[in-house]
Amino acid sequence: MLDDFLVRAALAGLGLALAAAPLGCFVSWRRMANFGDATAHAAILGVALSLALSLPVFAGTLAVALIMAMLVGALSERGLGIDTVLGVLAHGALAIGLVAITFVPGARLDLSAYLFGDILAVTRSDLLAIWGGAALVLALLVWRWQALLTATLSPDLAHASGIDPRLESRVLTVALALTVAVAIKVVGVLLIGAMLLIPAAAARPFARTPEAMALLATGIGAVSALAGLQGALLFDTPAGPSMVCAATLIFAVTASLHGLKARR
Repeated sequence: MLDDFLVRAALAGLGLALAAAPLGCFVSWRRMANFGDATAHAAILGVALSLALSLPVFAGTLAVALIMAMLVGALSERGLGIDTVLGVLAHGALAIGLVAITFVPGARLDLSAYLFGDILAVTRSDLLAIWGGAALVLALLVWRWQALLTATLSPDLAHASGIDPRLESRVLTVALALTVAVAIKVVGVLLIGAMLLIPAAAARPFARTPEAMALLATGIGAVSALAGLQGALLFDTPAGPSMVCAATLIFAVTASLHGLKARR
């Protein structure tokens, strides 16, 4: 069954949806959209290092994404403006990565695959990395769900409950770095933020509890992945961007339905 490239692509898209959609809810609640983009953009530097050192791309992007996320957290705790820190590090790391990758023989031809993803070229080993990473992200979120939720709602309430908000932020950082490493083969570094945020935004108007929003976002992410692949097959369009287009269309529909419901 896995010899069919479309089946492998569908499984990769579903794996990404499982990791990105529930994590995207926390990114949305904490207003961390720029943080997610910065971590994703830095991953291209991990790609360059992986290719130069003949290491697995998953390992290189995970390491750089983790370092980037930790660096942002450390600098912001020293009083630097978070927007400035994110802007400098995100664009700086992306530019350094784009320059560095041109020095790797043969890598320049594959650059678009890392920027926009190449889900149709997913191999069995890629699937193993994607589903392994997604399982780790889900395990982290399930394990720390209540603590993460309390720290997100109110750091003061978290302190009163014996929860360390900084520790929960680091847990979220690790989960975000894992998701970036999982997603780079599927939608590329430039579209990871979209698969984090759009399913969560589409689910938000119709969810009455945080858990319901996470489940609904996961369903929307899965439908977006499969619909995007089907659209790419029908219209001969790039698969990764087509998945984001499908998610955006679902968001437009849910936002319109919510608007009509609010007017009644």
